[in-house]
Amino acid sequence: MFEPTGSQRDAASAIFNLPDYRVTAVEEDAEGTRRIEVECTAAPGCPVCGVLAVRVHSRRRQRVRDLPVAGPVQLVWVKRRWFCDQGRCPRGTFSEVTDQVPAFARSTARLCQALVAAVVVSGRAASEVARAHRVSWWLVVSMLTAAADLLTDPDDVLVRRLGVDEHRYRSVRFFRDGTGGWRRYEPWMTTLVDTDTGRVLGVVDGRDSAGVGAWLAARSPAWRAAVEVVAIDPSAAFRKALREQLPAAAVSVDAFHLVKLANDMLTAVRQRVTREAKGRRGRLEDPAWVNRRLLLRAGNTLSPAALARLKATLRADDPTDEIGAAWGVKEQLRRLLISGSLAEAAEQRMRLGVFVLAADLPETDRLWATIDAWWEAIEVLIVTGVTNARTEAANTGIKQIKRTGRGYRNADNYRARILLASAARTAA
Repeated sequence: MFEPTGSQRDAASAIFNLPDYRVTAVEEDAEGTRRIEVECTAAPGCPVCGVLAVRVHSRRRQRVRDLPVAGPVQLVWVKRRWFCDQGRCPRGTFSEVTDQVPAFARSTARLCQALVAAVVVSGRAASEVARAHRVSWWLVVSMLTAAADLLTDPDDVLVRRLGVDEHRYRSVRFFRDGTGGWRRYEPWMTTLVDTDTGRVLGVVDGRDSAGVGAWLAARSPAWRAAVEVVAIDPSAAFRKALREQLPAAAVSVDAFHLVKLANDMLTAVRQRVTREAKGRRGRLEDPAWVNRRLLLRAGNTLSPAALARLKATLRADDPTDEIGAAWGVKEQLRRLLISGSLAEAAEQRMRLGVFVLAADLPETDRLWATIDAWWEAIEVLIVTGVTNARTEAANTGIKQIKRTGRGYRNADNYRARILLASAARTAA
């Protein structure tokens, strides 16, 4: 036989389960919506002197937004105003305030927590959450903004390894300028990530040195002094901001972006060779076009059959041996980036230089110039192994947020979603 234990609340209050309140009345309209009246059970202490009150001044009914409990609910709080009988207290009367419904609030704390969790943890759109809880979109967004304001200040999170990368937060748009011509506009944002934990620390507008530099300048001297290594893609703007604001931190260039530059170089060579030899772009009948992705694969991951197909492609569709030379430069760069020591990296760099001289192509010369300009950062990468992998992972999550929201026009709302989602993910 069931024997009740613990708090002896009435059944309606136990089912409704709103802390510090008890259900006093329930009505149901023709549409099935229940109107639930509650009153506070917490001790009515004066907010100034703290003395418990015993005399009620007045009562009024206040509608409060709350969670749907087994269906739509209209919550009405029979709110009492109390006398403060302490003679020396300047406060004559005061209204009830609880943790669930603080002063001036019109929504319960549990509703606000549910709204934030539905958007941030479950990844649902704000409009969908608003419809499900029968509240306005503005309320959901305001709860997200308020939750973002409560996040830990970046200065309180000492970071040893920082990652910086950009992403496009809205689609490319075109505007007419004063002369009647069209101008291209790309709205970029830059994320700053703790590469040890993957948490997004900040999001700034643009992808230039000004935005990143201003965010870093706003950090405390202790925070900036704690940063040892910063991982970036080969961006002169980011490097400039780091030299100005974090002069003691080592800069590591991300290996993924260097390999991508090599792949772009190989693609440019393949396209140029095809145009020069055939007077057109690649087609399905061209082996180099059919196997264009095979050219970009890492050479040490190719199966014997794939390697044989690659060699056949170069024999059949590379009359000047330029594609093969570019492929060799790309593979040598990959071997350089996985060096186990600085001595080995220096040796692989010399071999890369020989490959570039032998290729004698404008595309490979430009790649070599980039490697030479970023060599110190490459050495930091080899010694520390710090990459932008977690930053790229954060950007992948950011893109999912953008898809869920069907595009954001308000950068502040977008930033709040990013920071909350990252904090929830890293805290889990």
